[in-house]
Amino acid sequence: MRIRIEATELPGLRCSPGPGSPAYDSVHVGVQRKDRPGELYGLHPGDAPSAVWTLDCAVVVTEDGVEVSGPYVQDRLGGRFVYLSWGTVDATGLFSMFRRAKLMLADVGPEVLAAAARTGRLTARLRLSDEAGHPRCGRVRPPDIMWSATGGA
Repeated sequence: MRIRIEATELPGLRCSPGPGSPAYDSVHVGVQRKDRPGELYGLHPGDAPSAVWTLDCAVVVTEDGVEVSGPYVQDRLGGRFVYLSWGTVDATGLFSMFRRAKLMLADVGPEVLAAAARTGRLTARLRLSDEAGHPRCGRVRPPDIMWSATGGA
């Protein structure tokens, strides 16, 4: 199965300061590899019109539901999830993370996850700017993210 993340409304290259948070320049976002915060897939600048990532995953259907794993699926207490990491990129190309968004697979309805296991694709659609225009972070829950089973792996 593949997880396709389709993101729109990125916040821009500059993140203005917030309560207890400095300003950031050259903001980028990418998918964090499992257990490797410094290893990112598909880094996009914060001013891109959209960002899309396609993640290859393995699925196992059990009596309790569908288990998803893969190189970009984190597995911690509380469930499996995908991290979108926000950071700055300096002149040498070094990425320095300052926050993350957590896309929880537990928030996908069981019927949607079962259908995605059959069709081969689970799609997540979300805006990457929060209500203040900053990079979306923390646990992203419906309705801020929409999960669907789509055809074609």
